[in-house]
Amino acid sequence: MNVATELSPGLEQWILEQVRAGHPPEAVLGPLVEQGWDEQDAIDAIEEATRRFLESHAREHGLPPSTRVPSPIGLNGPSVVDAGDREVHLLASLRQPRIIVFGGLLSHGECDALVELARPKLGRSATVDLETGGDVVHEARTSHGMGFERDANALCRRIEARIARLVEWPVENGEGIQILRYGHGAEYKPHHDYFDPSYPGLARLLERGGQRVASLVMYLNTPASGGATVFPEVGFEAAAVKGNAVFFSYDRPHPMTQTLHGGAPVVEGEKWIATKWLRERRFD
Repeated sequence: MNVATELSPGLEQWILEQVRAGHPPEAVLGPLVEQGWDEQDAIDAIEEATRRFLESHAREHGLPPSTRVPSPIGLNGPSVVDAGDREVHLLASLRQPRIIVFGGLLSHGECDALVELARPKLGRSATVDLETGGDVVHEARTSHGMGFERDANALCRRIEARIARLVEWPVENGEGIQILRYGHGAEYKPHHDYFDPSYPGLARLLERGGQRVASLVMYLNTPASGGATVFPEVGFEAAAVKGNAVFFSYDRPHPMTQTLHGGAPVVEGEKWIATKWLRERRFD
């Protein structure tokens, strides 16, 4: 079925009314199925109506247009995914915002190796200075870290190839892997990973690869307590479990993507993560 041509204006309006009212997906899906819609066609219809509304809303209010983003793993898809050299488990999947929790993306040996490679090179973590396009230490980020260039060593190459296959995005469109260590009480307060279009340093940041469109946070150890990755706008959190990872994408540099996220304080022990940011195009 071609959803774009068979979705009547009346039905599209009804779907949007249900979504705006905050009804859960099954409350919108159920009536369509009862009317004889195939379940997948009904899901596609809901997604299409929502997408068209968001695009219209964005145009009317002068918001940034959407761009193509990595879209791995359909809803209700396989529980185990072939990532090339390793099978990865799908643990949780959220439609809007698009958040996926992967189990066993990294082996414990790979986690330990990344930590040991990074440990001697750690320094106070910086954030991007949107005024200048450079880096600056900020009080909202109390971790220590370092960054590998893409293709820095055999371990990074193996992991980068695995990620590219898993999220269906070219290796060359990714930044290098960044390693961060959060000690007791350390956190990264809620923020967005995209580059804010309103800041003067944007042009310099976009020269290499364009906007960020997705993030992947990989957990290199399991803290005794705390350290979850939290998405406060949607009430979702991913626990920091060694070898697991949380992926999320954002199709435009705007809060409407609902990808505000942060690293909750480490309550006991420490937390090590490896972060991978994906860009629109080749990052050199």
